[in-house]
Amino acid sequence: MAAKARILIIDDDDDYRASTRALLEAEGYEVTEVSSGRAGVELARQQKFDLLVVDIMMESPVEGYSVVQALRSAASDEGGDLPIVMVSSVREDPAARFPMAEEMPLITPDAYLTKPLDIPKFLACVKRMLGQ
Repeated sequence: MAAKARILIIDDDDDYRASTRALLEAEGYEVTEVSSGRAGVELARQQKFDLLVVDIMMESPVEGYSVVQALRSAASDEGGDLPIVMVSSVREDPAARFPMAEEMPLITPDAYLTKPLDIPKFLACVKRMLGQ
């Protein structure tokens, strides 16, 4: 039996984390959740995850980008690359909101989705990022 894919959710919204966790666990994934970028970075450095789902706005309006940068920097040093799906209630595309982001691969997520999540689109994105 193949091991379950491990997903880390980083979001300060308790309800969002709980509902997303339930959704992903119902799909057969092993899910861990934390409520801050700092805690997420620490956990991702200590444990192996197959996918990260991170909010943009938590303690700061761009905290999610700090998380992506910290993990991408560590991954490039270690030769690994954690797929990252960024989610936000901000409907404006990150490239429009932060024009420099496209030129900075260390802060660019693999996918960007808006809240509330389109569940079929989110699940398809997760499967794609996990190579399923």
